[in-house]
Amino acid sequence: MQPVHLFDLAARQAQWASVRQSLIAGNIANANTPGYVARDIEPFSKILDSTHLEMTRTASGHVDISGTSLETGKVKPEDSWDVSFSGNSVSVDQELIKAGGTERAFQLNASLVKAFHRMFLMSVRSS
Repeated sequence: MQPVHLFDLAARQAQWASVRQSLIAGNIANANTPGYVARDIEPFSKILDSTHLEMTRTASGHVDISGTSLETGKVKPEDSWDVSFSGNSVSVDQELIKAGGTERAFQLNASLVKAFHRMFLMSVRSS
């Protein structure tokens, strides 16, 4: 069994959120620039898929999921919103929606790191 580096994974996700948020801010800043094409990065789920994490049963009391098929929901990629007459493809509404989703991902990440940090400190203090 390989160790799972949760704090490293959380740091990678926080870095992804930071880069995505800066791209979104750049898109909004160029909302009136003729010919500007909105940019985005690949979803973190693709990055997470490349890490090859697997759920394992580490104790007899844990639920065995080896025989079941867990499928994640498929999300249809968003179609680009309208392109303006000037050739600009930035939609401020769409960018604000992306920014809100990225902020929620960052807040979830921070909450998970905080919870794992508390569990780590409790395990160190109890021994």
